[in-house]
Amino acid sequence: MVLIRDAVDADLPAVTAILNQQLATTTYEWTETPHTVEERAAWLAAQRRDGHPVLVAVDDAEGVVGWAAYGDFRDSQRWPGYRPTVEHSVHIAEPHWGRGIGRELIAALAERARAAGKRVMVAAIDGTNQRSIGFHTRLGFRQVARMPGIGEKAGHRLDLVLMQREVA
Repeated sequence: MVLIRDAVDADLPAVTAILNQQLATTTYEWTETPHTVEERAAWLAAQRRDGHPVLVAVDDAEGVVGWAAYGDFRDSQRWPGYRPTVEHSVHIAEPHWGRGIGRELIAALAERARAAGKRVMVAAIDGTNQRSIGFHTRLGFRQVARMPGIGEKAGHRLDLVLMQREVA
């Protein structure tokens, strides 16, 4: 069992390590530049300023083993019609995959979204990431778009899969 709680600054080294864990070996994130704790600190500050949650899953023995967050889907300041929709990210340390931690994080994130008056959560997933697509499908997300060849990493053209789920 893990504890789901709001992230604090002390969690940022673990959050960064989890985010970077597959950066060099997969196309799941469309960058080759590793994230830094400083970059994540600026991101966490912006999330707090904008009222967007960042949650961590904490194992008593191992510390932070996963995290999830959401932010605006598109620019809801410029296009206020998007305000009921958020785009989320969920990342679990690889040794902890398949233990239900991602499910707990998404459930907590969906509850935060509902409480904030949001209606839809969107996941934007690399088309090769069948594990994440399957995970989201099991949690009630449905694929609503596949955008072929819109991304690139390591010389490979990549598809973006959009999945969504109602939360309210």
